Amino acid sequence: MTAPCGRLAAGESQGAHIGGGNDTSMTAPCGRLPAGESQGASKYWLEIGFGGGEHLLWQARANPDVAMIGCEPFEDGVIKVLNAIEGEALTNIKIHMGDARELLRVLPAASISRAFVLFPDPWPKRKHRKRRLLNPITLDLLAQALCPGAELRIGTDIGDYARTILEAMAHEARFAWRVEGPSDWRVRPDDWPATRYEQKAAEAGRRRYYLNFLRI
Repeated sequence: MTAPCGRLAAGESQGAHIGGGNDTSMTAPCGRLPAGESQGASKYWLEIGFGGGEHLLWQARANPDVAMIGCEPFEDGVIKVLNAIEGEALTNIKIHMGDARELLRVLPAASISRAFVLFPDPWPKRKHRKRRLLNPITLDLLAQALCPGAELRIGTDIGDYARTILEAMAHEARFAWRVEGPSDWRVRPDDWPATRYEQKAAEAGRRRYYLNFLRI
């Protein structure tokens, strides 16, 4: 694939594109992520399914030396983040509107140093669980994109989803669950701001699970 990372050709990835900041015409090939691509960024972090963008924008503001890549299939959330990018003149966010797995398949190996999958659609009905994003196939794609020592943060308010994630990770030798006690998965870290979906879960009285994995 030779489409530039700044914009994937519609025929190659179902209309998916990356844009954001003041630069929507990057020309770097997808085989690498050059530092100059996002104002001298030294690291690349990926958020899958950023929803309204609360967490993505917070991380971009708090970490100006990090290039944030946000994936979201729904237009409302993308527009909200693009408006914030323009209004605040943020230069370290790139957006992929579409299925994150499209992007994971073309990212260079070991190019991402932190990834977030926060409160994805739980598909609670048993017959729909095969549609859940976090499955062995997606975990394999994430393992390929994350560099050794990278961090994968996952949040959910569905106990069954947390269980199936941990079961899948138990068979994935490239990840290790970073946990020493119950507080590690019950208490959200200070540098992990709440999303609106998490806030809804809290208001509904549902327990939230915060899982942190190390890419070995």
